[in-house]
Amino acid sequence: MSVSRIALTAGLSAAALPVFAEAPGWDLLKGVTIEEVVTETTYEVKKGFPERLKNGVPGMELTGYAVPLTPGDDIRELILVSDMGLCPFCGSGEHGASVQVSLNTPIQGLEEGARVTIKGDMMPVFDPETWQAAVLENAVITGS
Repeated sequence: MSVSRIALTAGLSAAALPVFAEAPGWDLLKGVTIEEVVTETTYEVKKGFPERLKNGVPGMELTGYAVPLTPGDDIRELILVSDMGLCPFCGSGEHGASVQVSLNTPIQGLEEGARVTIKGDMMPVFDPETWQAAVLENAVITGS
């Protein structure tokens, strides 16, 4: 059994803290706990959510760096990361917080690494087979 902080929404380090200070939503996400339980025959990811996140948080606003999930000009799905200097895709626990975002309307020409502010409904992910702890749904980009 191993215990760690959030997968797609954690792995905090001191370098990620300045973004958290600017966006309280990141603080909420870092409150999620993950416990990976592996036996000879089973695999389960147990998640503990802050009370405020258990039923979702409508209209949450986060500022971070956009990483489109698919190539092309029309972007509907992306990962928002708290700190581009700490790679969330490198397989290391030493990365900034991140969250998957589903935009209401596709946007064109979003550059990878662009700093954006996004508003949407933060929903917990209860699936016991993934470390993903939350997604931002029905989202719109409100600033850059």
